[in-house]
Amino acid sequence: MSLQDVVIRSRQARLRGCLALPDAPGPHPGVVVIHEAYGLNDNIRDITGRFAAEGYAALAVDLFNDRSRVICLARLMGEAMIGREQYAVPHLRASADFLVAQPEVDAARIGVIGFCMGGGLAIAWGCRDRRLRAIAPFYAMNPRPLSAARGICPVVGSYPGKDFTARFGRKLDARLETYGVVHDIKIYPGARHSFFNDQGKAHDPAASADAWDRTLTFFAEHVRSAPVSP
Repeated sequence: MSLQDVVIRSRQARLRGCLALPDAPGPHPGVVVIHEAYGLNDNIRDITGRFAAEGYAALAVDLFNDRSRVICLARLMGEAMIGREQYAVPHLRASADFLVAQPEVDAARIGVIGFCMGGGLAIAWGCRDRRLRAIAPFYAMNPRPLSAARGICPVVGSYPGKDFTARFGRKLDARLETYGVVHDIKIYPGARHSFFNDQGKAHDPAASADAWDRTLTFFAEHVRSAPVSP
């Protein structure tokens, strides 16, 4: 597995990223990894590498690097509150463009995983981009309006029971059921926010292991097994 820092050119900015590629020859399915409020840190790099070890070409994008972190975070959260992710979604689309431009990547098999803020962005992006085969939001807020999820791709979501985002997970689960969208939403009763971050104080090993296994199983069905580009 190779891990390298890259520059992603978006219409609005030049973004830093981390690209991880499997050792085996491609074409590989791809995954875009969206960070939480801590930015593109060692934890997100580690998750990117873990996907590569599973045979995915993975790209983590830094949404904070073109301005100060505080300004970027305020803008991202503000847009999420009103359902207008006009700053983040174009950057994410540019990241997917960068990923599928790699000769080792199959453009027809792309998934997304995101955490907290990044999980909410994964959902918002999944409602708008038909290229995406599946998304995996962790402790995420829902899009506004939630009816936007009517046309979303398959969703595997993981939420901590001891956190305000649990109610978003339950609402998303019910709405996706109503819409007939393929999904697997699970609430972990004893887990807290950022439970998947194994470098943080809230890390929950059991919940993390189960959520990772569910995500890989779901992606194997909906991303890896999707028809390969001709």
